[in-house]
Amino acid sequence: MLERYGPQHWWPGDTWFEMMVGAVLTQSASWGNVEMAISNLKAVDALSPQAIDEPQLARLIYPSGYYNAKARKLKALALFIGREYNDDIEAMRQHNVETLREELLGVHGIGEETADDILLYALDNPSFVIDSYTKRIFSRLRLAPEHGSYSTYRSIFTDNLTASVELFGEYHALIVSHGKDVCRKRPVCEVCCLLEICPTGIEDTSA
Repeated sequence: MLERYGPQHWWPGDTWFEMMVGAVLTQSASWGNVEMAISNLKAVDALSPQAIDEPQLARLIYPSGYYNAKARKLKALALFIGREYNDDIEAMRQHNVETLREELLGVHGIGEETADDILLYALDNPSFVIDSYTKRIFSRLRLAPEHGSYSTYRSIFTDNLTASVELFGEYHALIVSHGKDVCRKRPVCEVCCLLEICPTGIEDTSA
């Protein structure tokens, strides 16, 4: 995938908090819509834990969808960062990764995928992100059950790869690129760079 798509340079964002906001806003939303919402926040200087409690927050993040729910999630995340870490990103980064992951999962609206996004991209901790693209691709490769749990998929990577922020981030970003461009819901198997090792693709192209 790296040969096909090249380095992805993820996660987009100018600050650690912007990356966290993006991780929340991208839930059930396209990245293009997330970018519009983030641009709205930047326009009113509301991209910090202290400023995210903007009265018009829901209106500003409207393009990302589910804006009322996401506004509550962002406020809960900012409250957690301030209460537990005094808005100190370095203190968060130095915290034990598994303990921090459990803390994030206790924040309203932060599920496993969002927690791992935050840990990996904003906090530079090696915590592999599993998303719908990963499940689709690896179930088609028959390396995991189609309806396997998040932890089942995550262990494929954490148990077999060296724990590396750079490796985990690049791998996840490449999976997303491949899932969007080729291994879609209706896959384009004929141009897939994984075709030779994909039982599903081999079956589809030989039918």
